[in-house]
Amino acid sequence: MPPTTTEAAASSPEPLEAVVQLRRTSRTRASDAPGVPDAADVLRRANVDEDQPFILGPDGSYDLQLNRCLRELDGWGVRSENGRLAYSRDIMLFCRFLHESRGGKSIWECDGADLRAYKVVRLRTPGPHQVTVGTWNRSIAALDKWVQWAIYEGLLAGEPFRYVDKTVLTPQGLKQVRVNDQHEDDPEDAPPEFVSMEDYLLWRDVGLRGELPEGRPDPSWRGRHGERNAMFADTLVHTGMRLGEGASLLISEVPPLHGARLVGDVRLSAAVTKRGKRRTVYLPKRVLRALHHFVEIERDELVQRVLSQGGYPVLEGDLLVARAGRHALRLLDTSKAWSYNAIGAADRQRLLRVDSDGVPAGPLWLWLGDEGQPLQPSTWQSAFRRANQRCAKFGIPTEIHPHTLRHVYAVHMLGLLLRQTLRELGRPENASLARAEIRRLLIGNPMRRLQLLLGHSQESTVYTYLDVLDDAQDIVLAALAEWDAQIAALEAVKPGAEAAE
Repeated sequence: MPPTTTEAAASSPEPLEAVVQLRRTSRTRASDAPGVPDAADVLRRANVDEDQPFILGPDGSYDLQLNRCLRELDGWGVRSENGRLAYSRDIMLFCRFLHESRGGKSIWECDGADLRAYKVVRLRTPGPHQVTVGTWNRSIAALDKWVQWAIYEGLLAGEPFRYVDKTVLTPQGLKQVRVNDQHEDDPEDAPPEFVSMEDYLLWRDVGLRGELPEGRPDPSWRGRHGERNAMFADTLVHTGMRLGEGASLLISEVPPLHGARLVGDVRLSAAVTKRGKRRTVYLPKRVLRALHHFVEIERDELVQRVLSQGGYPVLEGDLLVARAGRHALRLLDTSKAWSYNAIGAADRQRLLRVDSDGVPAGPLWLWLGDEGQPLQPSTWQSAFRRANQRCAKFGIPTEIHPHTLRHVYAVHMLGLLLRQTLRELGRPENASLARAEIRRLLIGNPMRRLQLLLGHSQESTVYTYLDVLDDAQDIVLAALAEWDAQIAALEAVKPGAEAAE
């Protein structure tokens, strides 16, 4: 028997369609729920994060155990917020398939035949809903995680799906692993999505800024956030940040323009990066200046408008910030610093800066929507989708998604780093190099020599010494400066630039 369910619509007041749905918690909407005056406090006492995904049945029922599984994904190795959202959606889609195509079954009644049928529909059937092998395998991973959790909790007597042993090659050698028999072997790796910087700039200006392809303003453009959206895309393409990383930045994490030893260093918190590994990325000076301009003009104007219209109400669960520095903040009525490395995306959205009198002065979240509230990562996906549609209308074939910009950054940066490395070594930039020679020039040869001199058994051990050297960082910064100059030159000669002067 499936676990007990209960009705739940506090954060979803609108009528529900008769399908299995994925929703997210909202303390703001819960506060306004009719007939449930303490709904927001209930979420807080239950330790439910803001924007927590949950699944509703076709009749609006709330499966207590299934949704507890979604809440506990973090403890089962799904660390990133985007990963938990993707797994939640994958589980919801399987639940929807069971209800609509397998006689109204619940997930607690499924078996291997259901999963095989789902694979035919999801992976094998051509059409707009057919998914890639990678997306299918993520769905399998999500369902496997549910199975592991449910068996551990004693909610399933055994595995509903069939698992087989496979021998795979890992960095540590051949290993035998146990996999779902509906897991699909990846075809030969396809090259990453990539567009040239010229094509990116055209896509950005036409799709996000609302310009015409020749560079003039489009009188029919009705978008309200063209500069904000273009600034976000520029931030991603010049740093290689993932969508969730860029979307979760705080205004206090924006690097200063002057006075720092390094200009443009953005320190990504371990709480928002993939696999919890913090790292530093670098914004070119030109992009950093544009970001400061956006913060001081467009963003500040939005915040001031909200303040003039009654301000930011303090909601249940808001975290009031008395002081925010580059690396940590201090909440109101506390003396302890809270490092950004420990603040996840959900808590970041709840950070509300207050003035010396304790009056809210605006969110710390960098990217804000119409109402001056933090934007969700899904909003950026929608903005990119609309930009693709707008470009297609003008016959521009370029299609870009947030992750595409990460590939653009990687390819351009690799070429620039190689040229910088060749200069450091005194080699001509037009030298023809084999792949093995490129590898030796970049890391292998000097690191191998250091390994032998220090007597380490593994070459990887000596990589730790790179952390105390500035040489590699200098190469990265020099490459960024060269890239910045190239983009500035492209911007200067784009169509319509002369007419604007």
